[in-house]
Amino acid sequence: MLNTLLLAFALMLVIEGLLPFLAPKVWRETFRRVTELSDGQIRFVGLSSLLVGVVMLTVLR
Repeated sequence: MLNTLLLAFALMLVIEGLLPFLAPKVWRETFRRVTELSDGQIRFVGLSSLLVGVVMLTVLR
């Protein structure tokens, strides 16, 4: 179980690092736009990501 969790974390880091490595200007602009969102909008994005992740885990399990 711990091995699977660490593999998932490593994969998340690889995916998170792709955009800043391949297109730093796009990443910077995207990050700037995110900082301009309201707290409610950021929470909605976070909740949406969370729900999509839970659904994917449920379906793929």
